Amino acid sequence: MSSPMAPRGSLKTLCGWGRYPVQTCHVYCPRSESEMIQLLKRGLPLIARGNGRAYGDSALNREATLQMRHFNRLLGFNPQTGQLIAEAGVLLAEILEIFVPRGWFPLVTPGTKFVTVGGMIAADVHGKNHHKEGSFVRSLDWLDLLTSEGQIYRCSPSENRDLFYWTVGGMGLTGVILRAAFRLRPIETAWIRQTIRIAKNLDEVIDLFEAAQDVTYSVAWIDCLASGSRLGRSVVMLGEHATREELPTKYRQRPLRTPQRRKISIPLDFPNGALNALTVGTFNQLYFLNSQRKAGQSFVDWDTFFYPLDSLLGWNRIYGRRGFVQFQCVLPLSTAREGLSALLHCTSAAGAGSFLAVLKKLGDQQGYFSFPMAGYTLALDFPMSQRTLKVLDQLEEITLQYGGRFYLAKDSHLTPLRLRQSDCRVETFVKVRNAQQWTVNFASEQSKRLRL
Repeated sequence: MSSPMAPRGSLKTLCGWGRYPVQTCHVYCPRSESEMIQLLKRGLPLIARGNGRAYGDSALNREATLQMRHFNRLLGFNPQTGQLIAEAGVLLAEILEIFVPRGWFPLVTPGTKFVTVGGMIAADVHGKNHHKEGSFVRSLDWLDLLTSEGQIYRCSPSENRDLFYWTVGGMGLTGVILRAAFRLRPIETAWIRQTIRIAKNLDEVIDLFEAAQDVTYSVAWIDCLASGSRLGRSVVMLGEHATREELPTKYRQRPLRTPQRRKISIPLDFPNGALNALTVGTFNQLYFLNSQRKAGQSFVDWDTFFYPLDSLLGWNRIYGRRGFVQFQCVLPLSTAREGLSALLHCTSAAGAGSFLAVLKKLGDQQGYFSFPMAGYTLALDFPMSQRTLKVLDQLEEITLQYGGRFYLAKDSHLTPLRLRQSDCRVETFVKVRNAQQWTVNFASEQSKRLRL
């Protein structure tokens, strides 16, 4: 029997969700594990790519980008335990569409449902419940990984443990994630009992988070252009999965069905510069006033609560052809209040406000290279420009000053030095990659930039 052929690649222009940077990459779309192994035998470093929702260059490789779209099957589900087995290219949106009406929901979900299973593992994504339930690894029972030598290893907290914990959060740099088993939680309804609270400044929003430790989901939109006594004014959203008994009568008959959300597509790139201090400031003021009117308890569907931006298809086009960069850091609890104040002073003074500014509290973290740690994480989006790059330099220096670290799934700007100054685990990760010869077969444009 003849050996399977490696799939042919094609040259494509690729980018992350932020549309910066843009690279011309050789893209391969294998349909089987055998084809992947043939690609590995070529000795070219490659990186697996899911749905392209990492913001920067972590799922790009000019030599070989491995598109996982053909690995898109659900392989099994155990209704006794909630364990779902899925291939790496399955979208979270597909899982939600099938399982929410049947009374199941992911234990951990990021802020978009347009990510793949493999991407969620590689970035060890976190959600609004990290302070209480951790990141995706907490729900992960095992994963199958194709490694440099062309072997497939079952990895779990008890089997090939080191490979498991380097892979979760390892940004695809340990091998190709093929499939995984993870647990869903049972839900009585598809509704969230949401409570909106208004914080007049940074001290108030942190106090609200601390008082909501036992609430499952918590997140804040923060007005990063506010200054003075209003610095850090925020809208805090708290949520719990609603029980059937809690629902208003009109929802009880079909508690696992919610109205279809209206989707809007952004048809064109906005002009560069459309998002500036004036437009963002106006948006922030209107959003804050509108949220004040909504303060209190209400019931919202799961899609609106967890994925508010997913109904705005192609929202990254709002930033124009130059794209945008996202800055996301986490600061430890001991320095968070002071460090967040410094970060917000910086963005407010620069007039570089982002209308997508999110603050969350994080809890303790498993994993050898996962992003979270106990503290507060702040995420800010900025239109790409030379001025923005200068602001990023300042924000990164402030983060280092207060002992924070950076989320690689959002990064497109860090330097090797700043990454190492922020995270003492980096050198160990690099040593393991070299010792295991993962550097020969697995690399991304980000890993080259950061010398991982």
